[in-house]
Amino acid sequence: MAEYAPEIKELGDKIAVLTLLQAKALGDYLKEAHGIEAAAGGAVMVAPQGAGAAPAAPEEKATMDVVLIKVGDQTKKIAVIKVVREITGLGLKEAKDVVDKAPQAVKHGMPREEAEQMKAKLEKEGATVELK
Repeated sequence: MAEYAPEIKELGDKIAVLTLLQAKALGDYLKEAHGIEAAAGGAVMVAPQGAGAAPAAPEEKATMDVVLIKVGDQTKKIAVIKVVREITGLGLKEAKDVVDKAPQAVKHGMPREEAEQMKAKLEKEGATVELK
């Protein structure tokens, strides 16, 4: 095993014990506060900090957020919760909270193709979903 500085080891050990919800909250914080987000494949992307940089031309987004808008028919709620659990790996309570608090993002930064598949699964169960 490679040698790491004590502060790096300590930080890594703290991150390794986070729950899924805590890790998601950490990711959201890093994105909002520092412009850092994970890219497909596990790489990290940092927003450019150039003060005089010209705005980039609008591009088609490579990654999408899957946003649950509403469940629709309440009889479908359990089926939607099951799909949210499958997509996110959340526990039953956490997945139910996501569904109950709609509109809310289910997954962030997904490749377009995966996001469309997730949207189709959720819509099949009666949910209204947007890709942003």
